[in-house]
Amino acid sequence: MPELTYIDDQGNEKPLEPKKGFGFKFFFGFLILSLIFGGVGGFLVGYFLPTKESKQGAVESITGGKTEKVTVEESSAVIDTAKKVSPSVVSILTTANVMDFFGDVAQQKGGGSGFVITSDGLILTNKHVVDGATDLTVITRDGKNYKAQVKGTDPLNDLAIISVDAKNLSVVDLGDSDKLEIGQHVIAIGNALGQFQNTVTTGVISAKGRTFTAEGERLENMLQTDAAINPGNSGGPLVNIKGQVIGINSAIAVGAENIGFAIPINTAKYAIESYQKNGKIIRPYIGIRYVPITKETASVNNLPVDYGVLVHSGSSYDQPAVVSGSPAQKAGLKDGDIITAINDQKINDDKTLNSILLQYHPNDTIELTVSRNGKETKMKLTLGEQK
Repeated sequence: MPELTYIDDQGNEKPLEPKKGFGFKFFFGFLILSLIFGGVGGFLVGYFLPTKESKQGAVESITGGKTEKVTVEESSAVIDTAKKVSPSVVSILTTANVMDFFGDVAQQKGGGSGFVITSDGLILTNKHVVDGATDLTVITRDGKNYKAQVKGTDPLNDLAIISVDAKNLSVVDLGDSDKLEIGQHVIAIGNALGQFQNTVTTGVISAKGRTFTAEGERLENMLQTDAAINPGNSGGPLVNIKGQVIGINSAIAVGAENIGFAIPINTAKYAIESYQKNGKIIRPYIGIRYVPITKETASVNNLPVDYGVLVHSGSSYDQPAVVSGSPAQKAGLKDGDIITAINDQKINDDKTLNSILLQYHPNDTIELTVSRNGKETKMKLTLGEQK
């Protein structure tokens, strides 16, 4: 390659030399230094940065050697529960003959919910869903329609068992309502408003042991929940986060928000077992009208105890407190007596009279602890059968 020259301002020819400055040599040197310092820095970081194992060791040193992984996946649990239970929830369509103002008979349509308790077609629902129905149709979640028949109704509770001619139906798991805690998460599933099949709502157990009257029927030991329950939900399941049925949705408080009631599943278990054994639902019978005693009623009425039940006709003054010819009359119970215990089981908010009676059957003999005129006495009573 020829040598490059240039002419200076004096007209002399001279060779061209590169200018001293930040050229290639500087760049090359800078690159070498960067590599050196980068390698040293990487070594130092790798040496001093904790490994996964050393991090775990640090955590264990803080927690005393215990490592816990807490994952809250409530929404996932609700999804899993709905998937598990929904195939067993059915919609119930009813037709009943009613008489209008002019005496003409017309057909009235209604709807409710239920859930499958045996794979061959037994379904549990509310008694008020099927009362007076001349035609029952059950619709499963997959859209299949079945004609249904009422097989048994509970004389003491708002429960009914109906059946369809089907095989291999998906069956619910029954839980233990006695183990429920206030504040526990629950899920309601049902045919909301009679047209929104398998609607899922969530809430908690707001209270236990509630007593109220719905459509003239006294319901005791009810579960209260804030899970949305609407007309059409009646008879559907109230389930826990494990997908176990712990209640049967039955009623709502009119004029209030988020106050619904469900029959505890343990109450229904007795009805199911009774039907399977006897072909009908049989309940033990005492034959009294009574008022549950609380601290407030005891104080206002100057009663000697603040628990138990007062044998009294209540607002039904035209009906006797002790039914004529009943086991109660034969045992010697009188209007004004206070029954405080059955077989030494104290009657209170946690253990109501009816819930204790569920442990026994017609013809069983029980011992009543009775307070009469301030004196305690014991009475033997042989249970009858509720008609």
